[in-house]
Amino acid sequence: ITTTGDRIQDRRLLEIGGKGLFTKEIEEALLDGSIDCAIHSMKDVPAVLPDGLCISAIPEREDPRDAFLSHKVDRLEDLPQGAVLGTASLRRQAQSLHRRSDLNVQMLRGNVDTRLAKLAAGDADAILLAMSGLNRLGLGHLPKSLIDPVECPPAPGQGALAIETRISDIGAPWLEAVRHAPTAVAVAAERGALTALEGSCKTAIGAHARLANGGLHLIVEALSADGVHRFRREGSAELSTAQDPLEAARALGLSLGAAVREEGGDLIVVPD
Repeated sequence: ITTTGDRIQDRRLLEIGGKGLFTKEIEEALLDGSIDCAIHSMKDVPAVLPDGLCISAIPEREDPRDAFLSHKVDRLEDLPQGAVLGTASLRRQAQSLHRRSDLNVQMLRGNVDTRLAKLAAGDADAILLAMSGLNRLGLGHLPKSLIDPVECPPAPGQGALAIETRISDIGAPWLEAVRHAPTAVAVAAERGALTALEGSCKTAIGAHARLANGGLHLIVEALSADGVHRFRREGSAELSTAQDPLEAARALGLSLGAAVREEGGDLIVVPD
């Protein structure tokens, strides 16, 4: 199924309706019974789903980090003054400009092969891609370096897959076979922050959850599009004693996301 987000390659998602354009046609097929499940990149799934549908399983997560690719330098910090950085992500744009305000960030959309070809053609000095996608395509050897997820949290849910079904199918036995509980907990925290921040392609949001020793640590940030303003919160939740670890994780995300939203206000929303 080719989605609107796949077809329109010359504009940012925020200009044409947001990340839901990668899921709309697929979700319509779910609702009319043409298909029984949909597989999405979790980072492309809006915070609110259509009535009757749900994320019924999340498999084990791939690497959540952003990858830096260039034929000229090894790290973002090494790019020359005024270098062209290609990305279609508002978050990657804002985080990069926060670190390097001199960069010339240019819109770069398309599938991985298209973006790699544009980099090779010299349309950009460097590009940023999800390491998970590169790994799944067998291209994990291409990045020059990886972006620190603590310094620059990736998109909520990045690296994870979402298996979406009709709510009536949530108990299907095959779904249990692909569920990965630790990933589901981490994603619940990150998407809680996304929900609190009313996350869309008009807001530069990063969230990174880490599980260790029965606890969850979450970093949430939102930035102005130009990278000048950054609002950031960190927090932890004890999951070993929680009655419902998923709800505890989501509650932490909602809380930190709400704090970031209150502080950032209109500065973190790209105007229409």
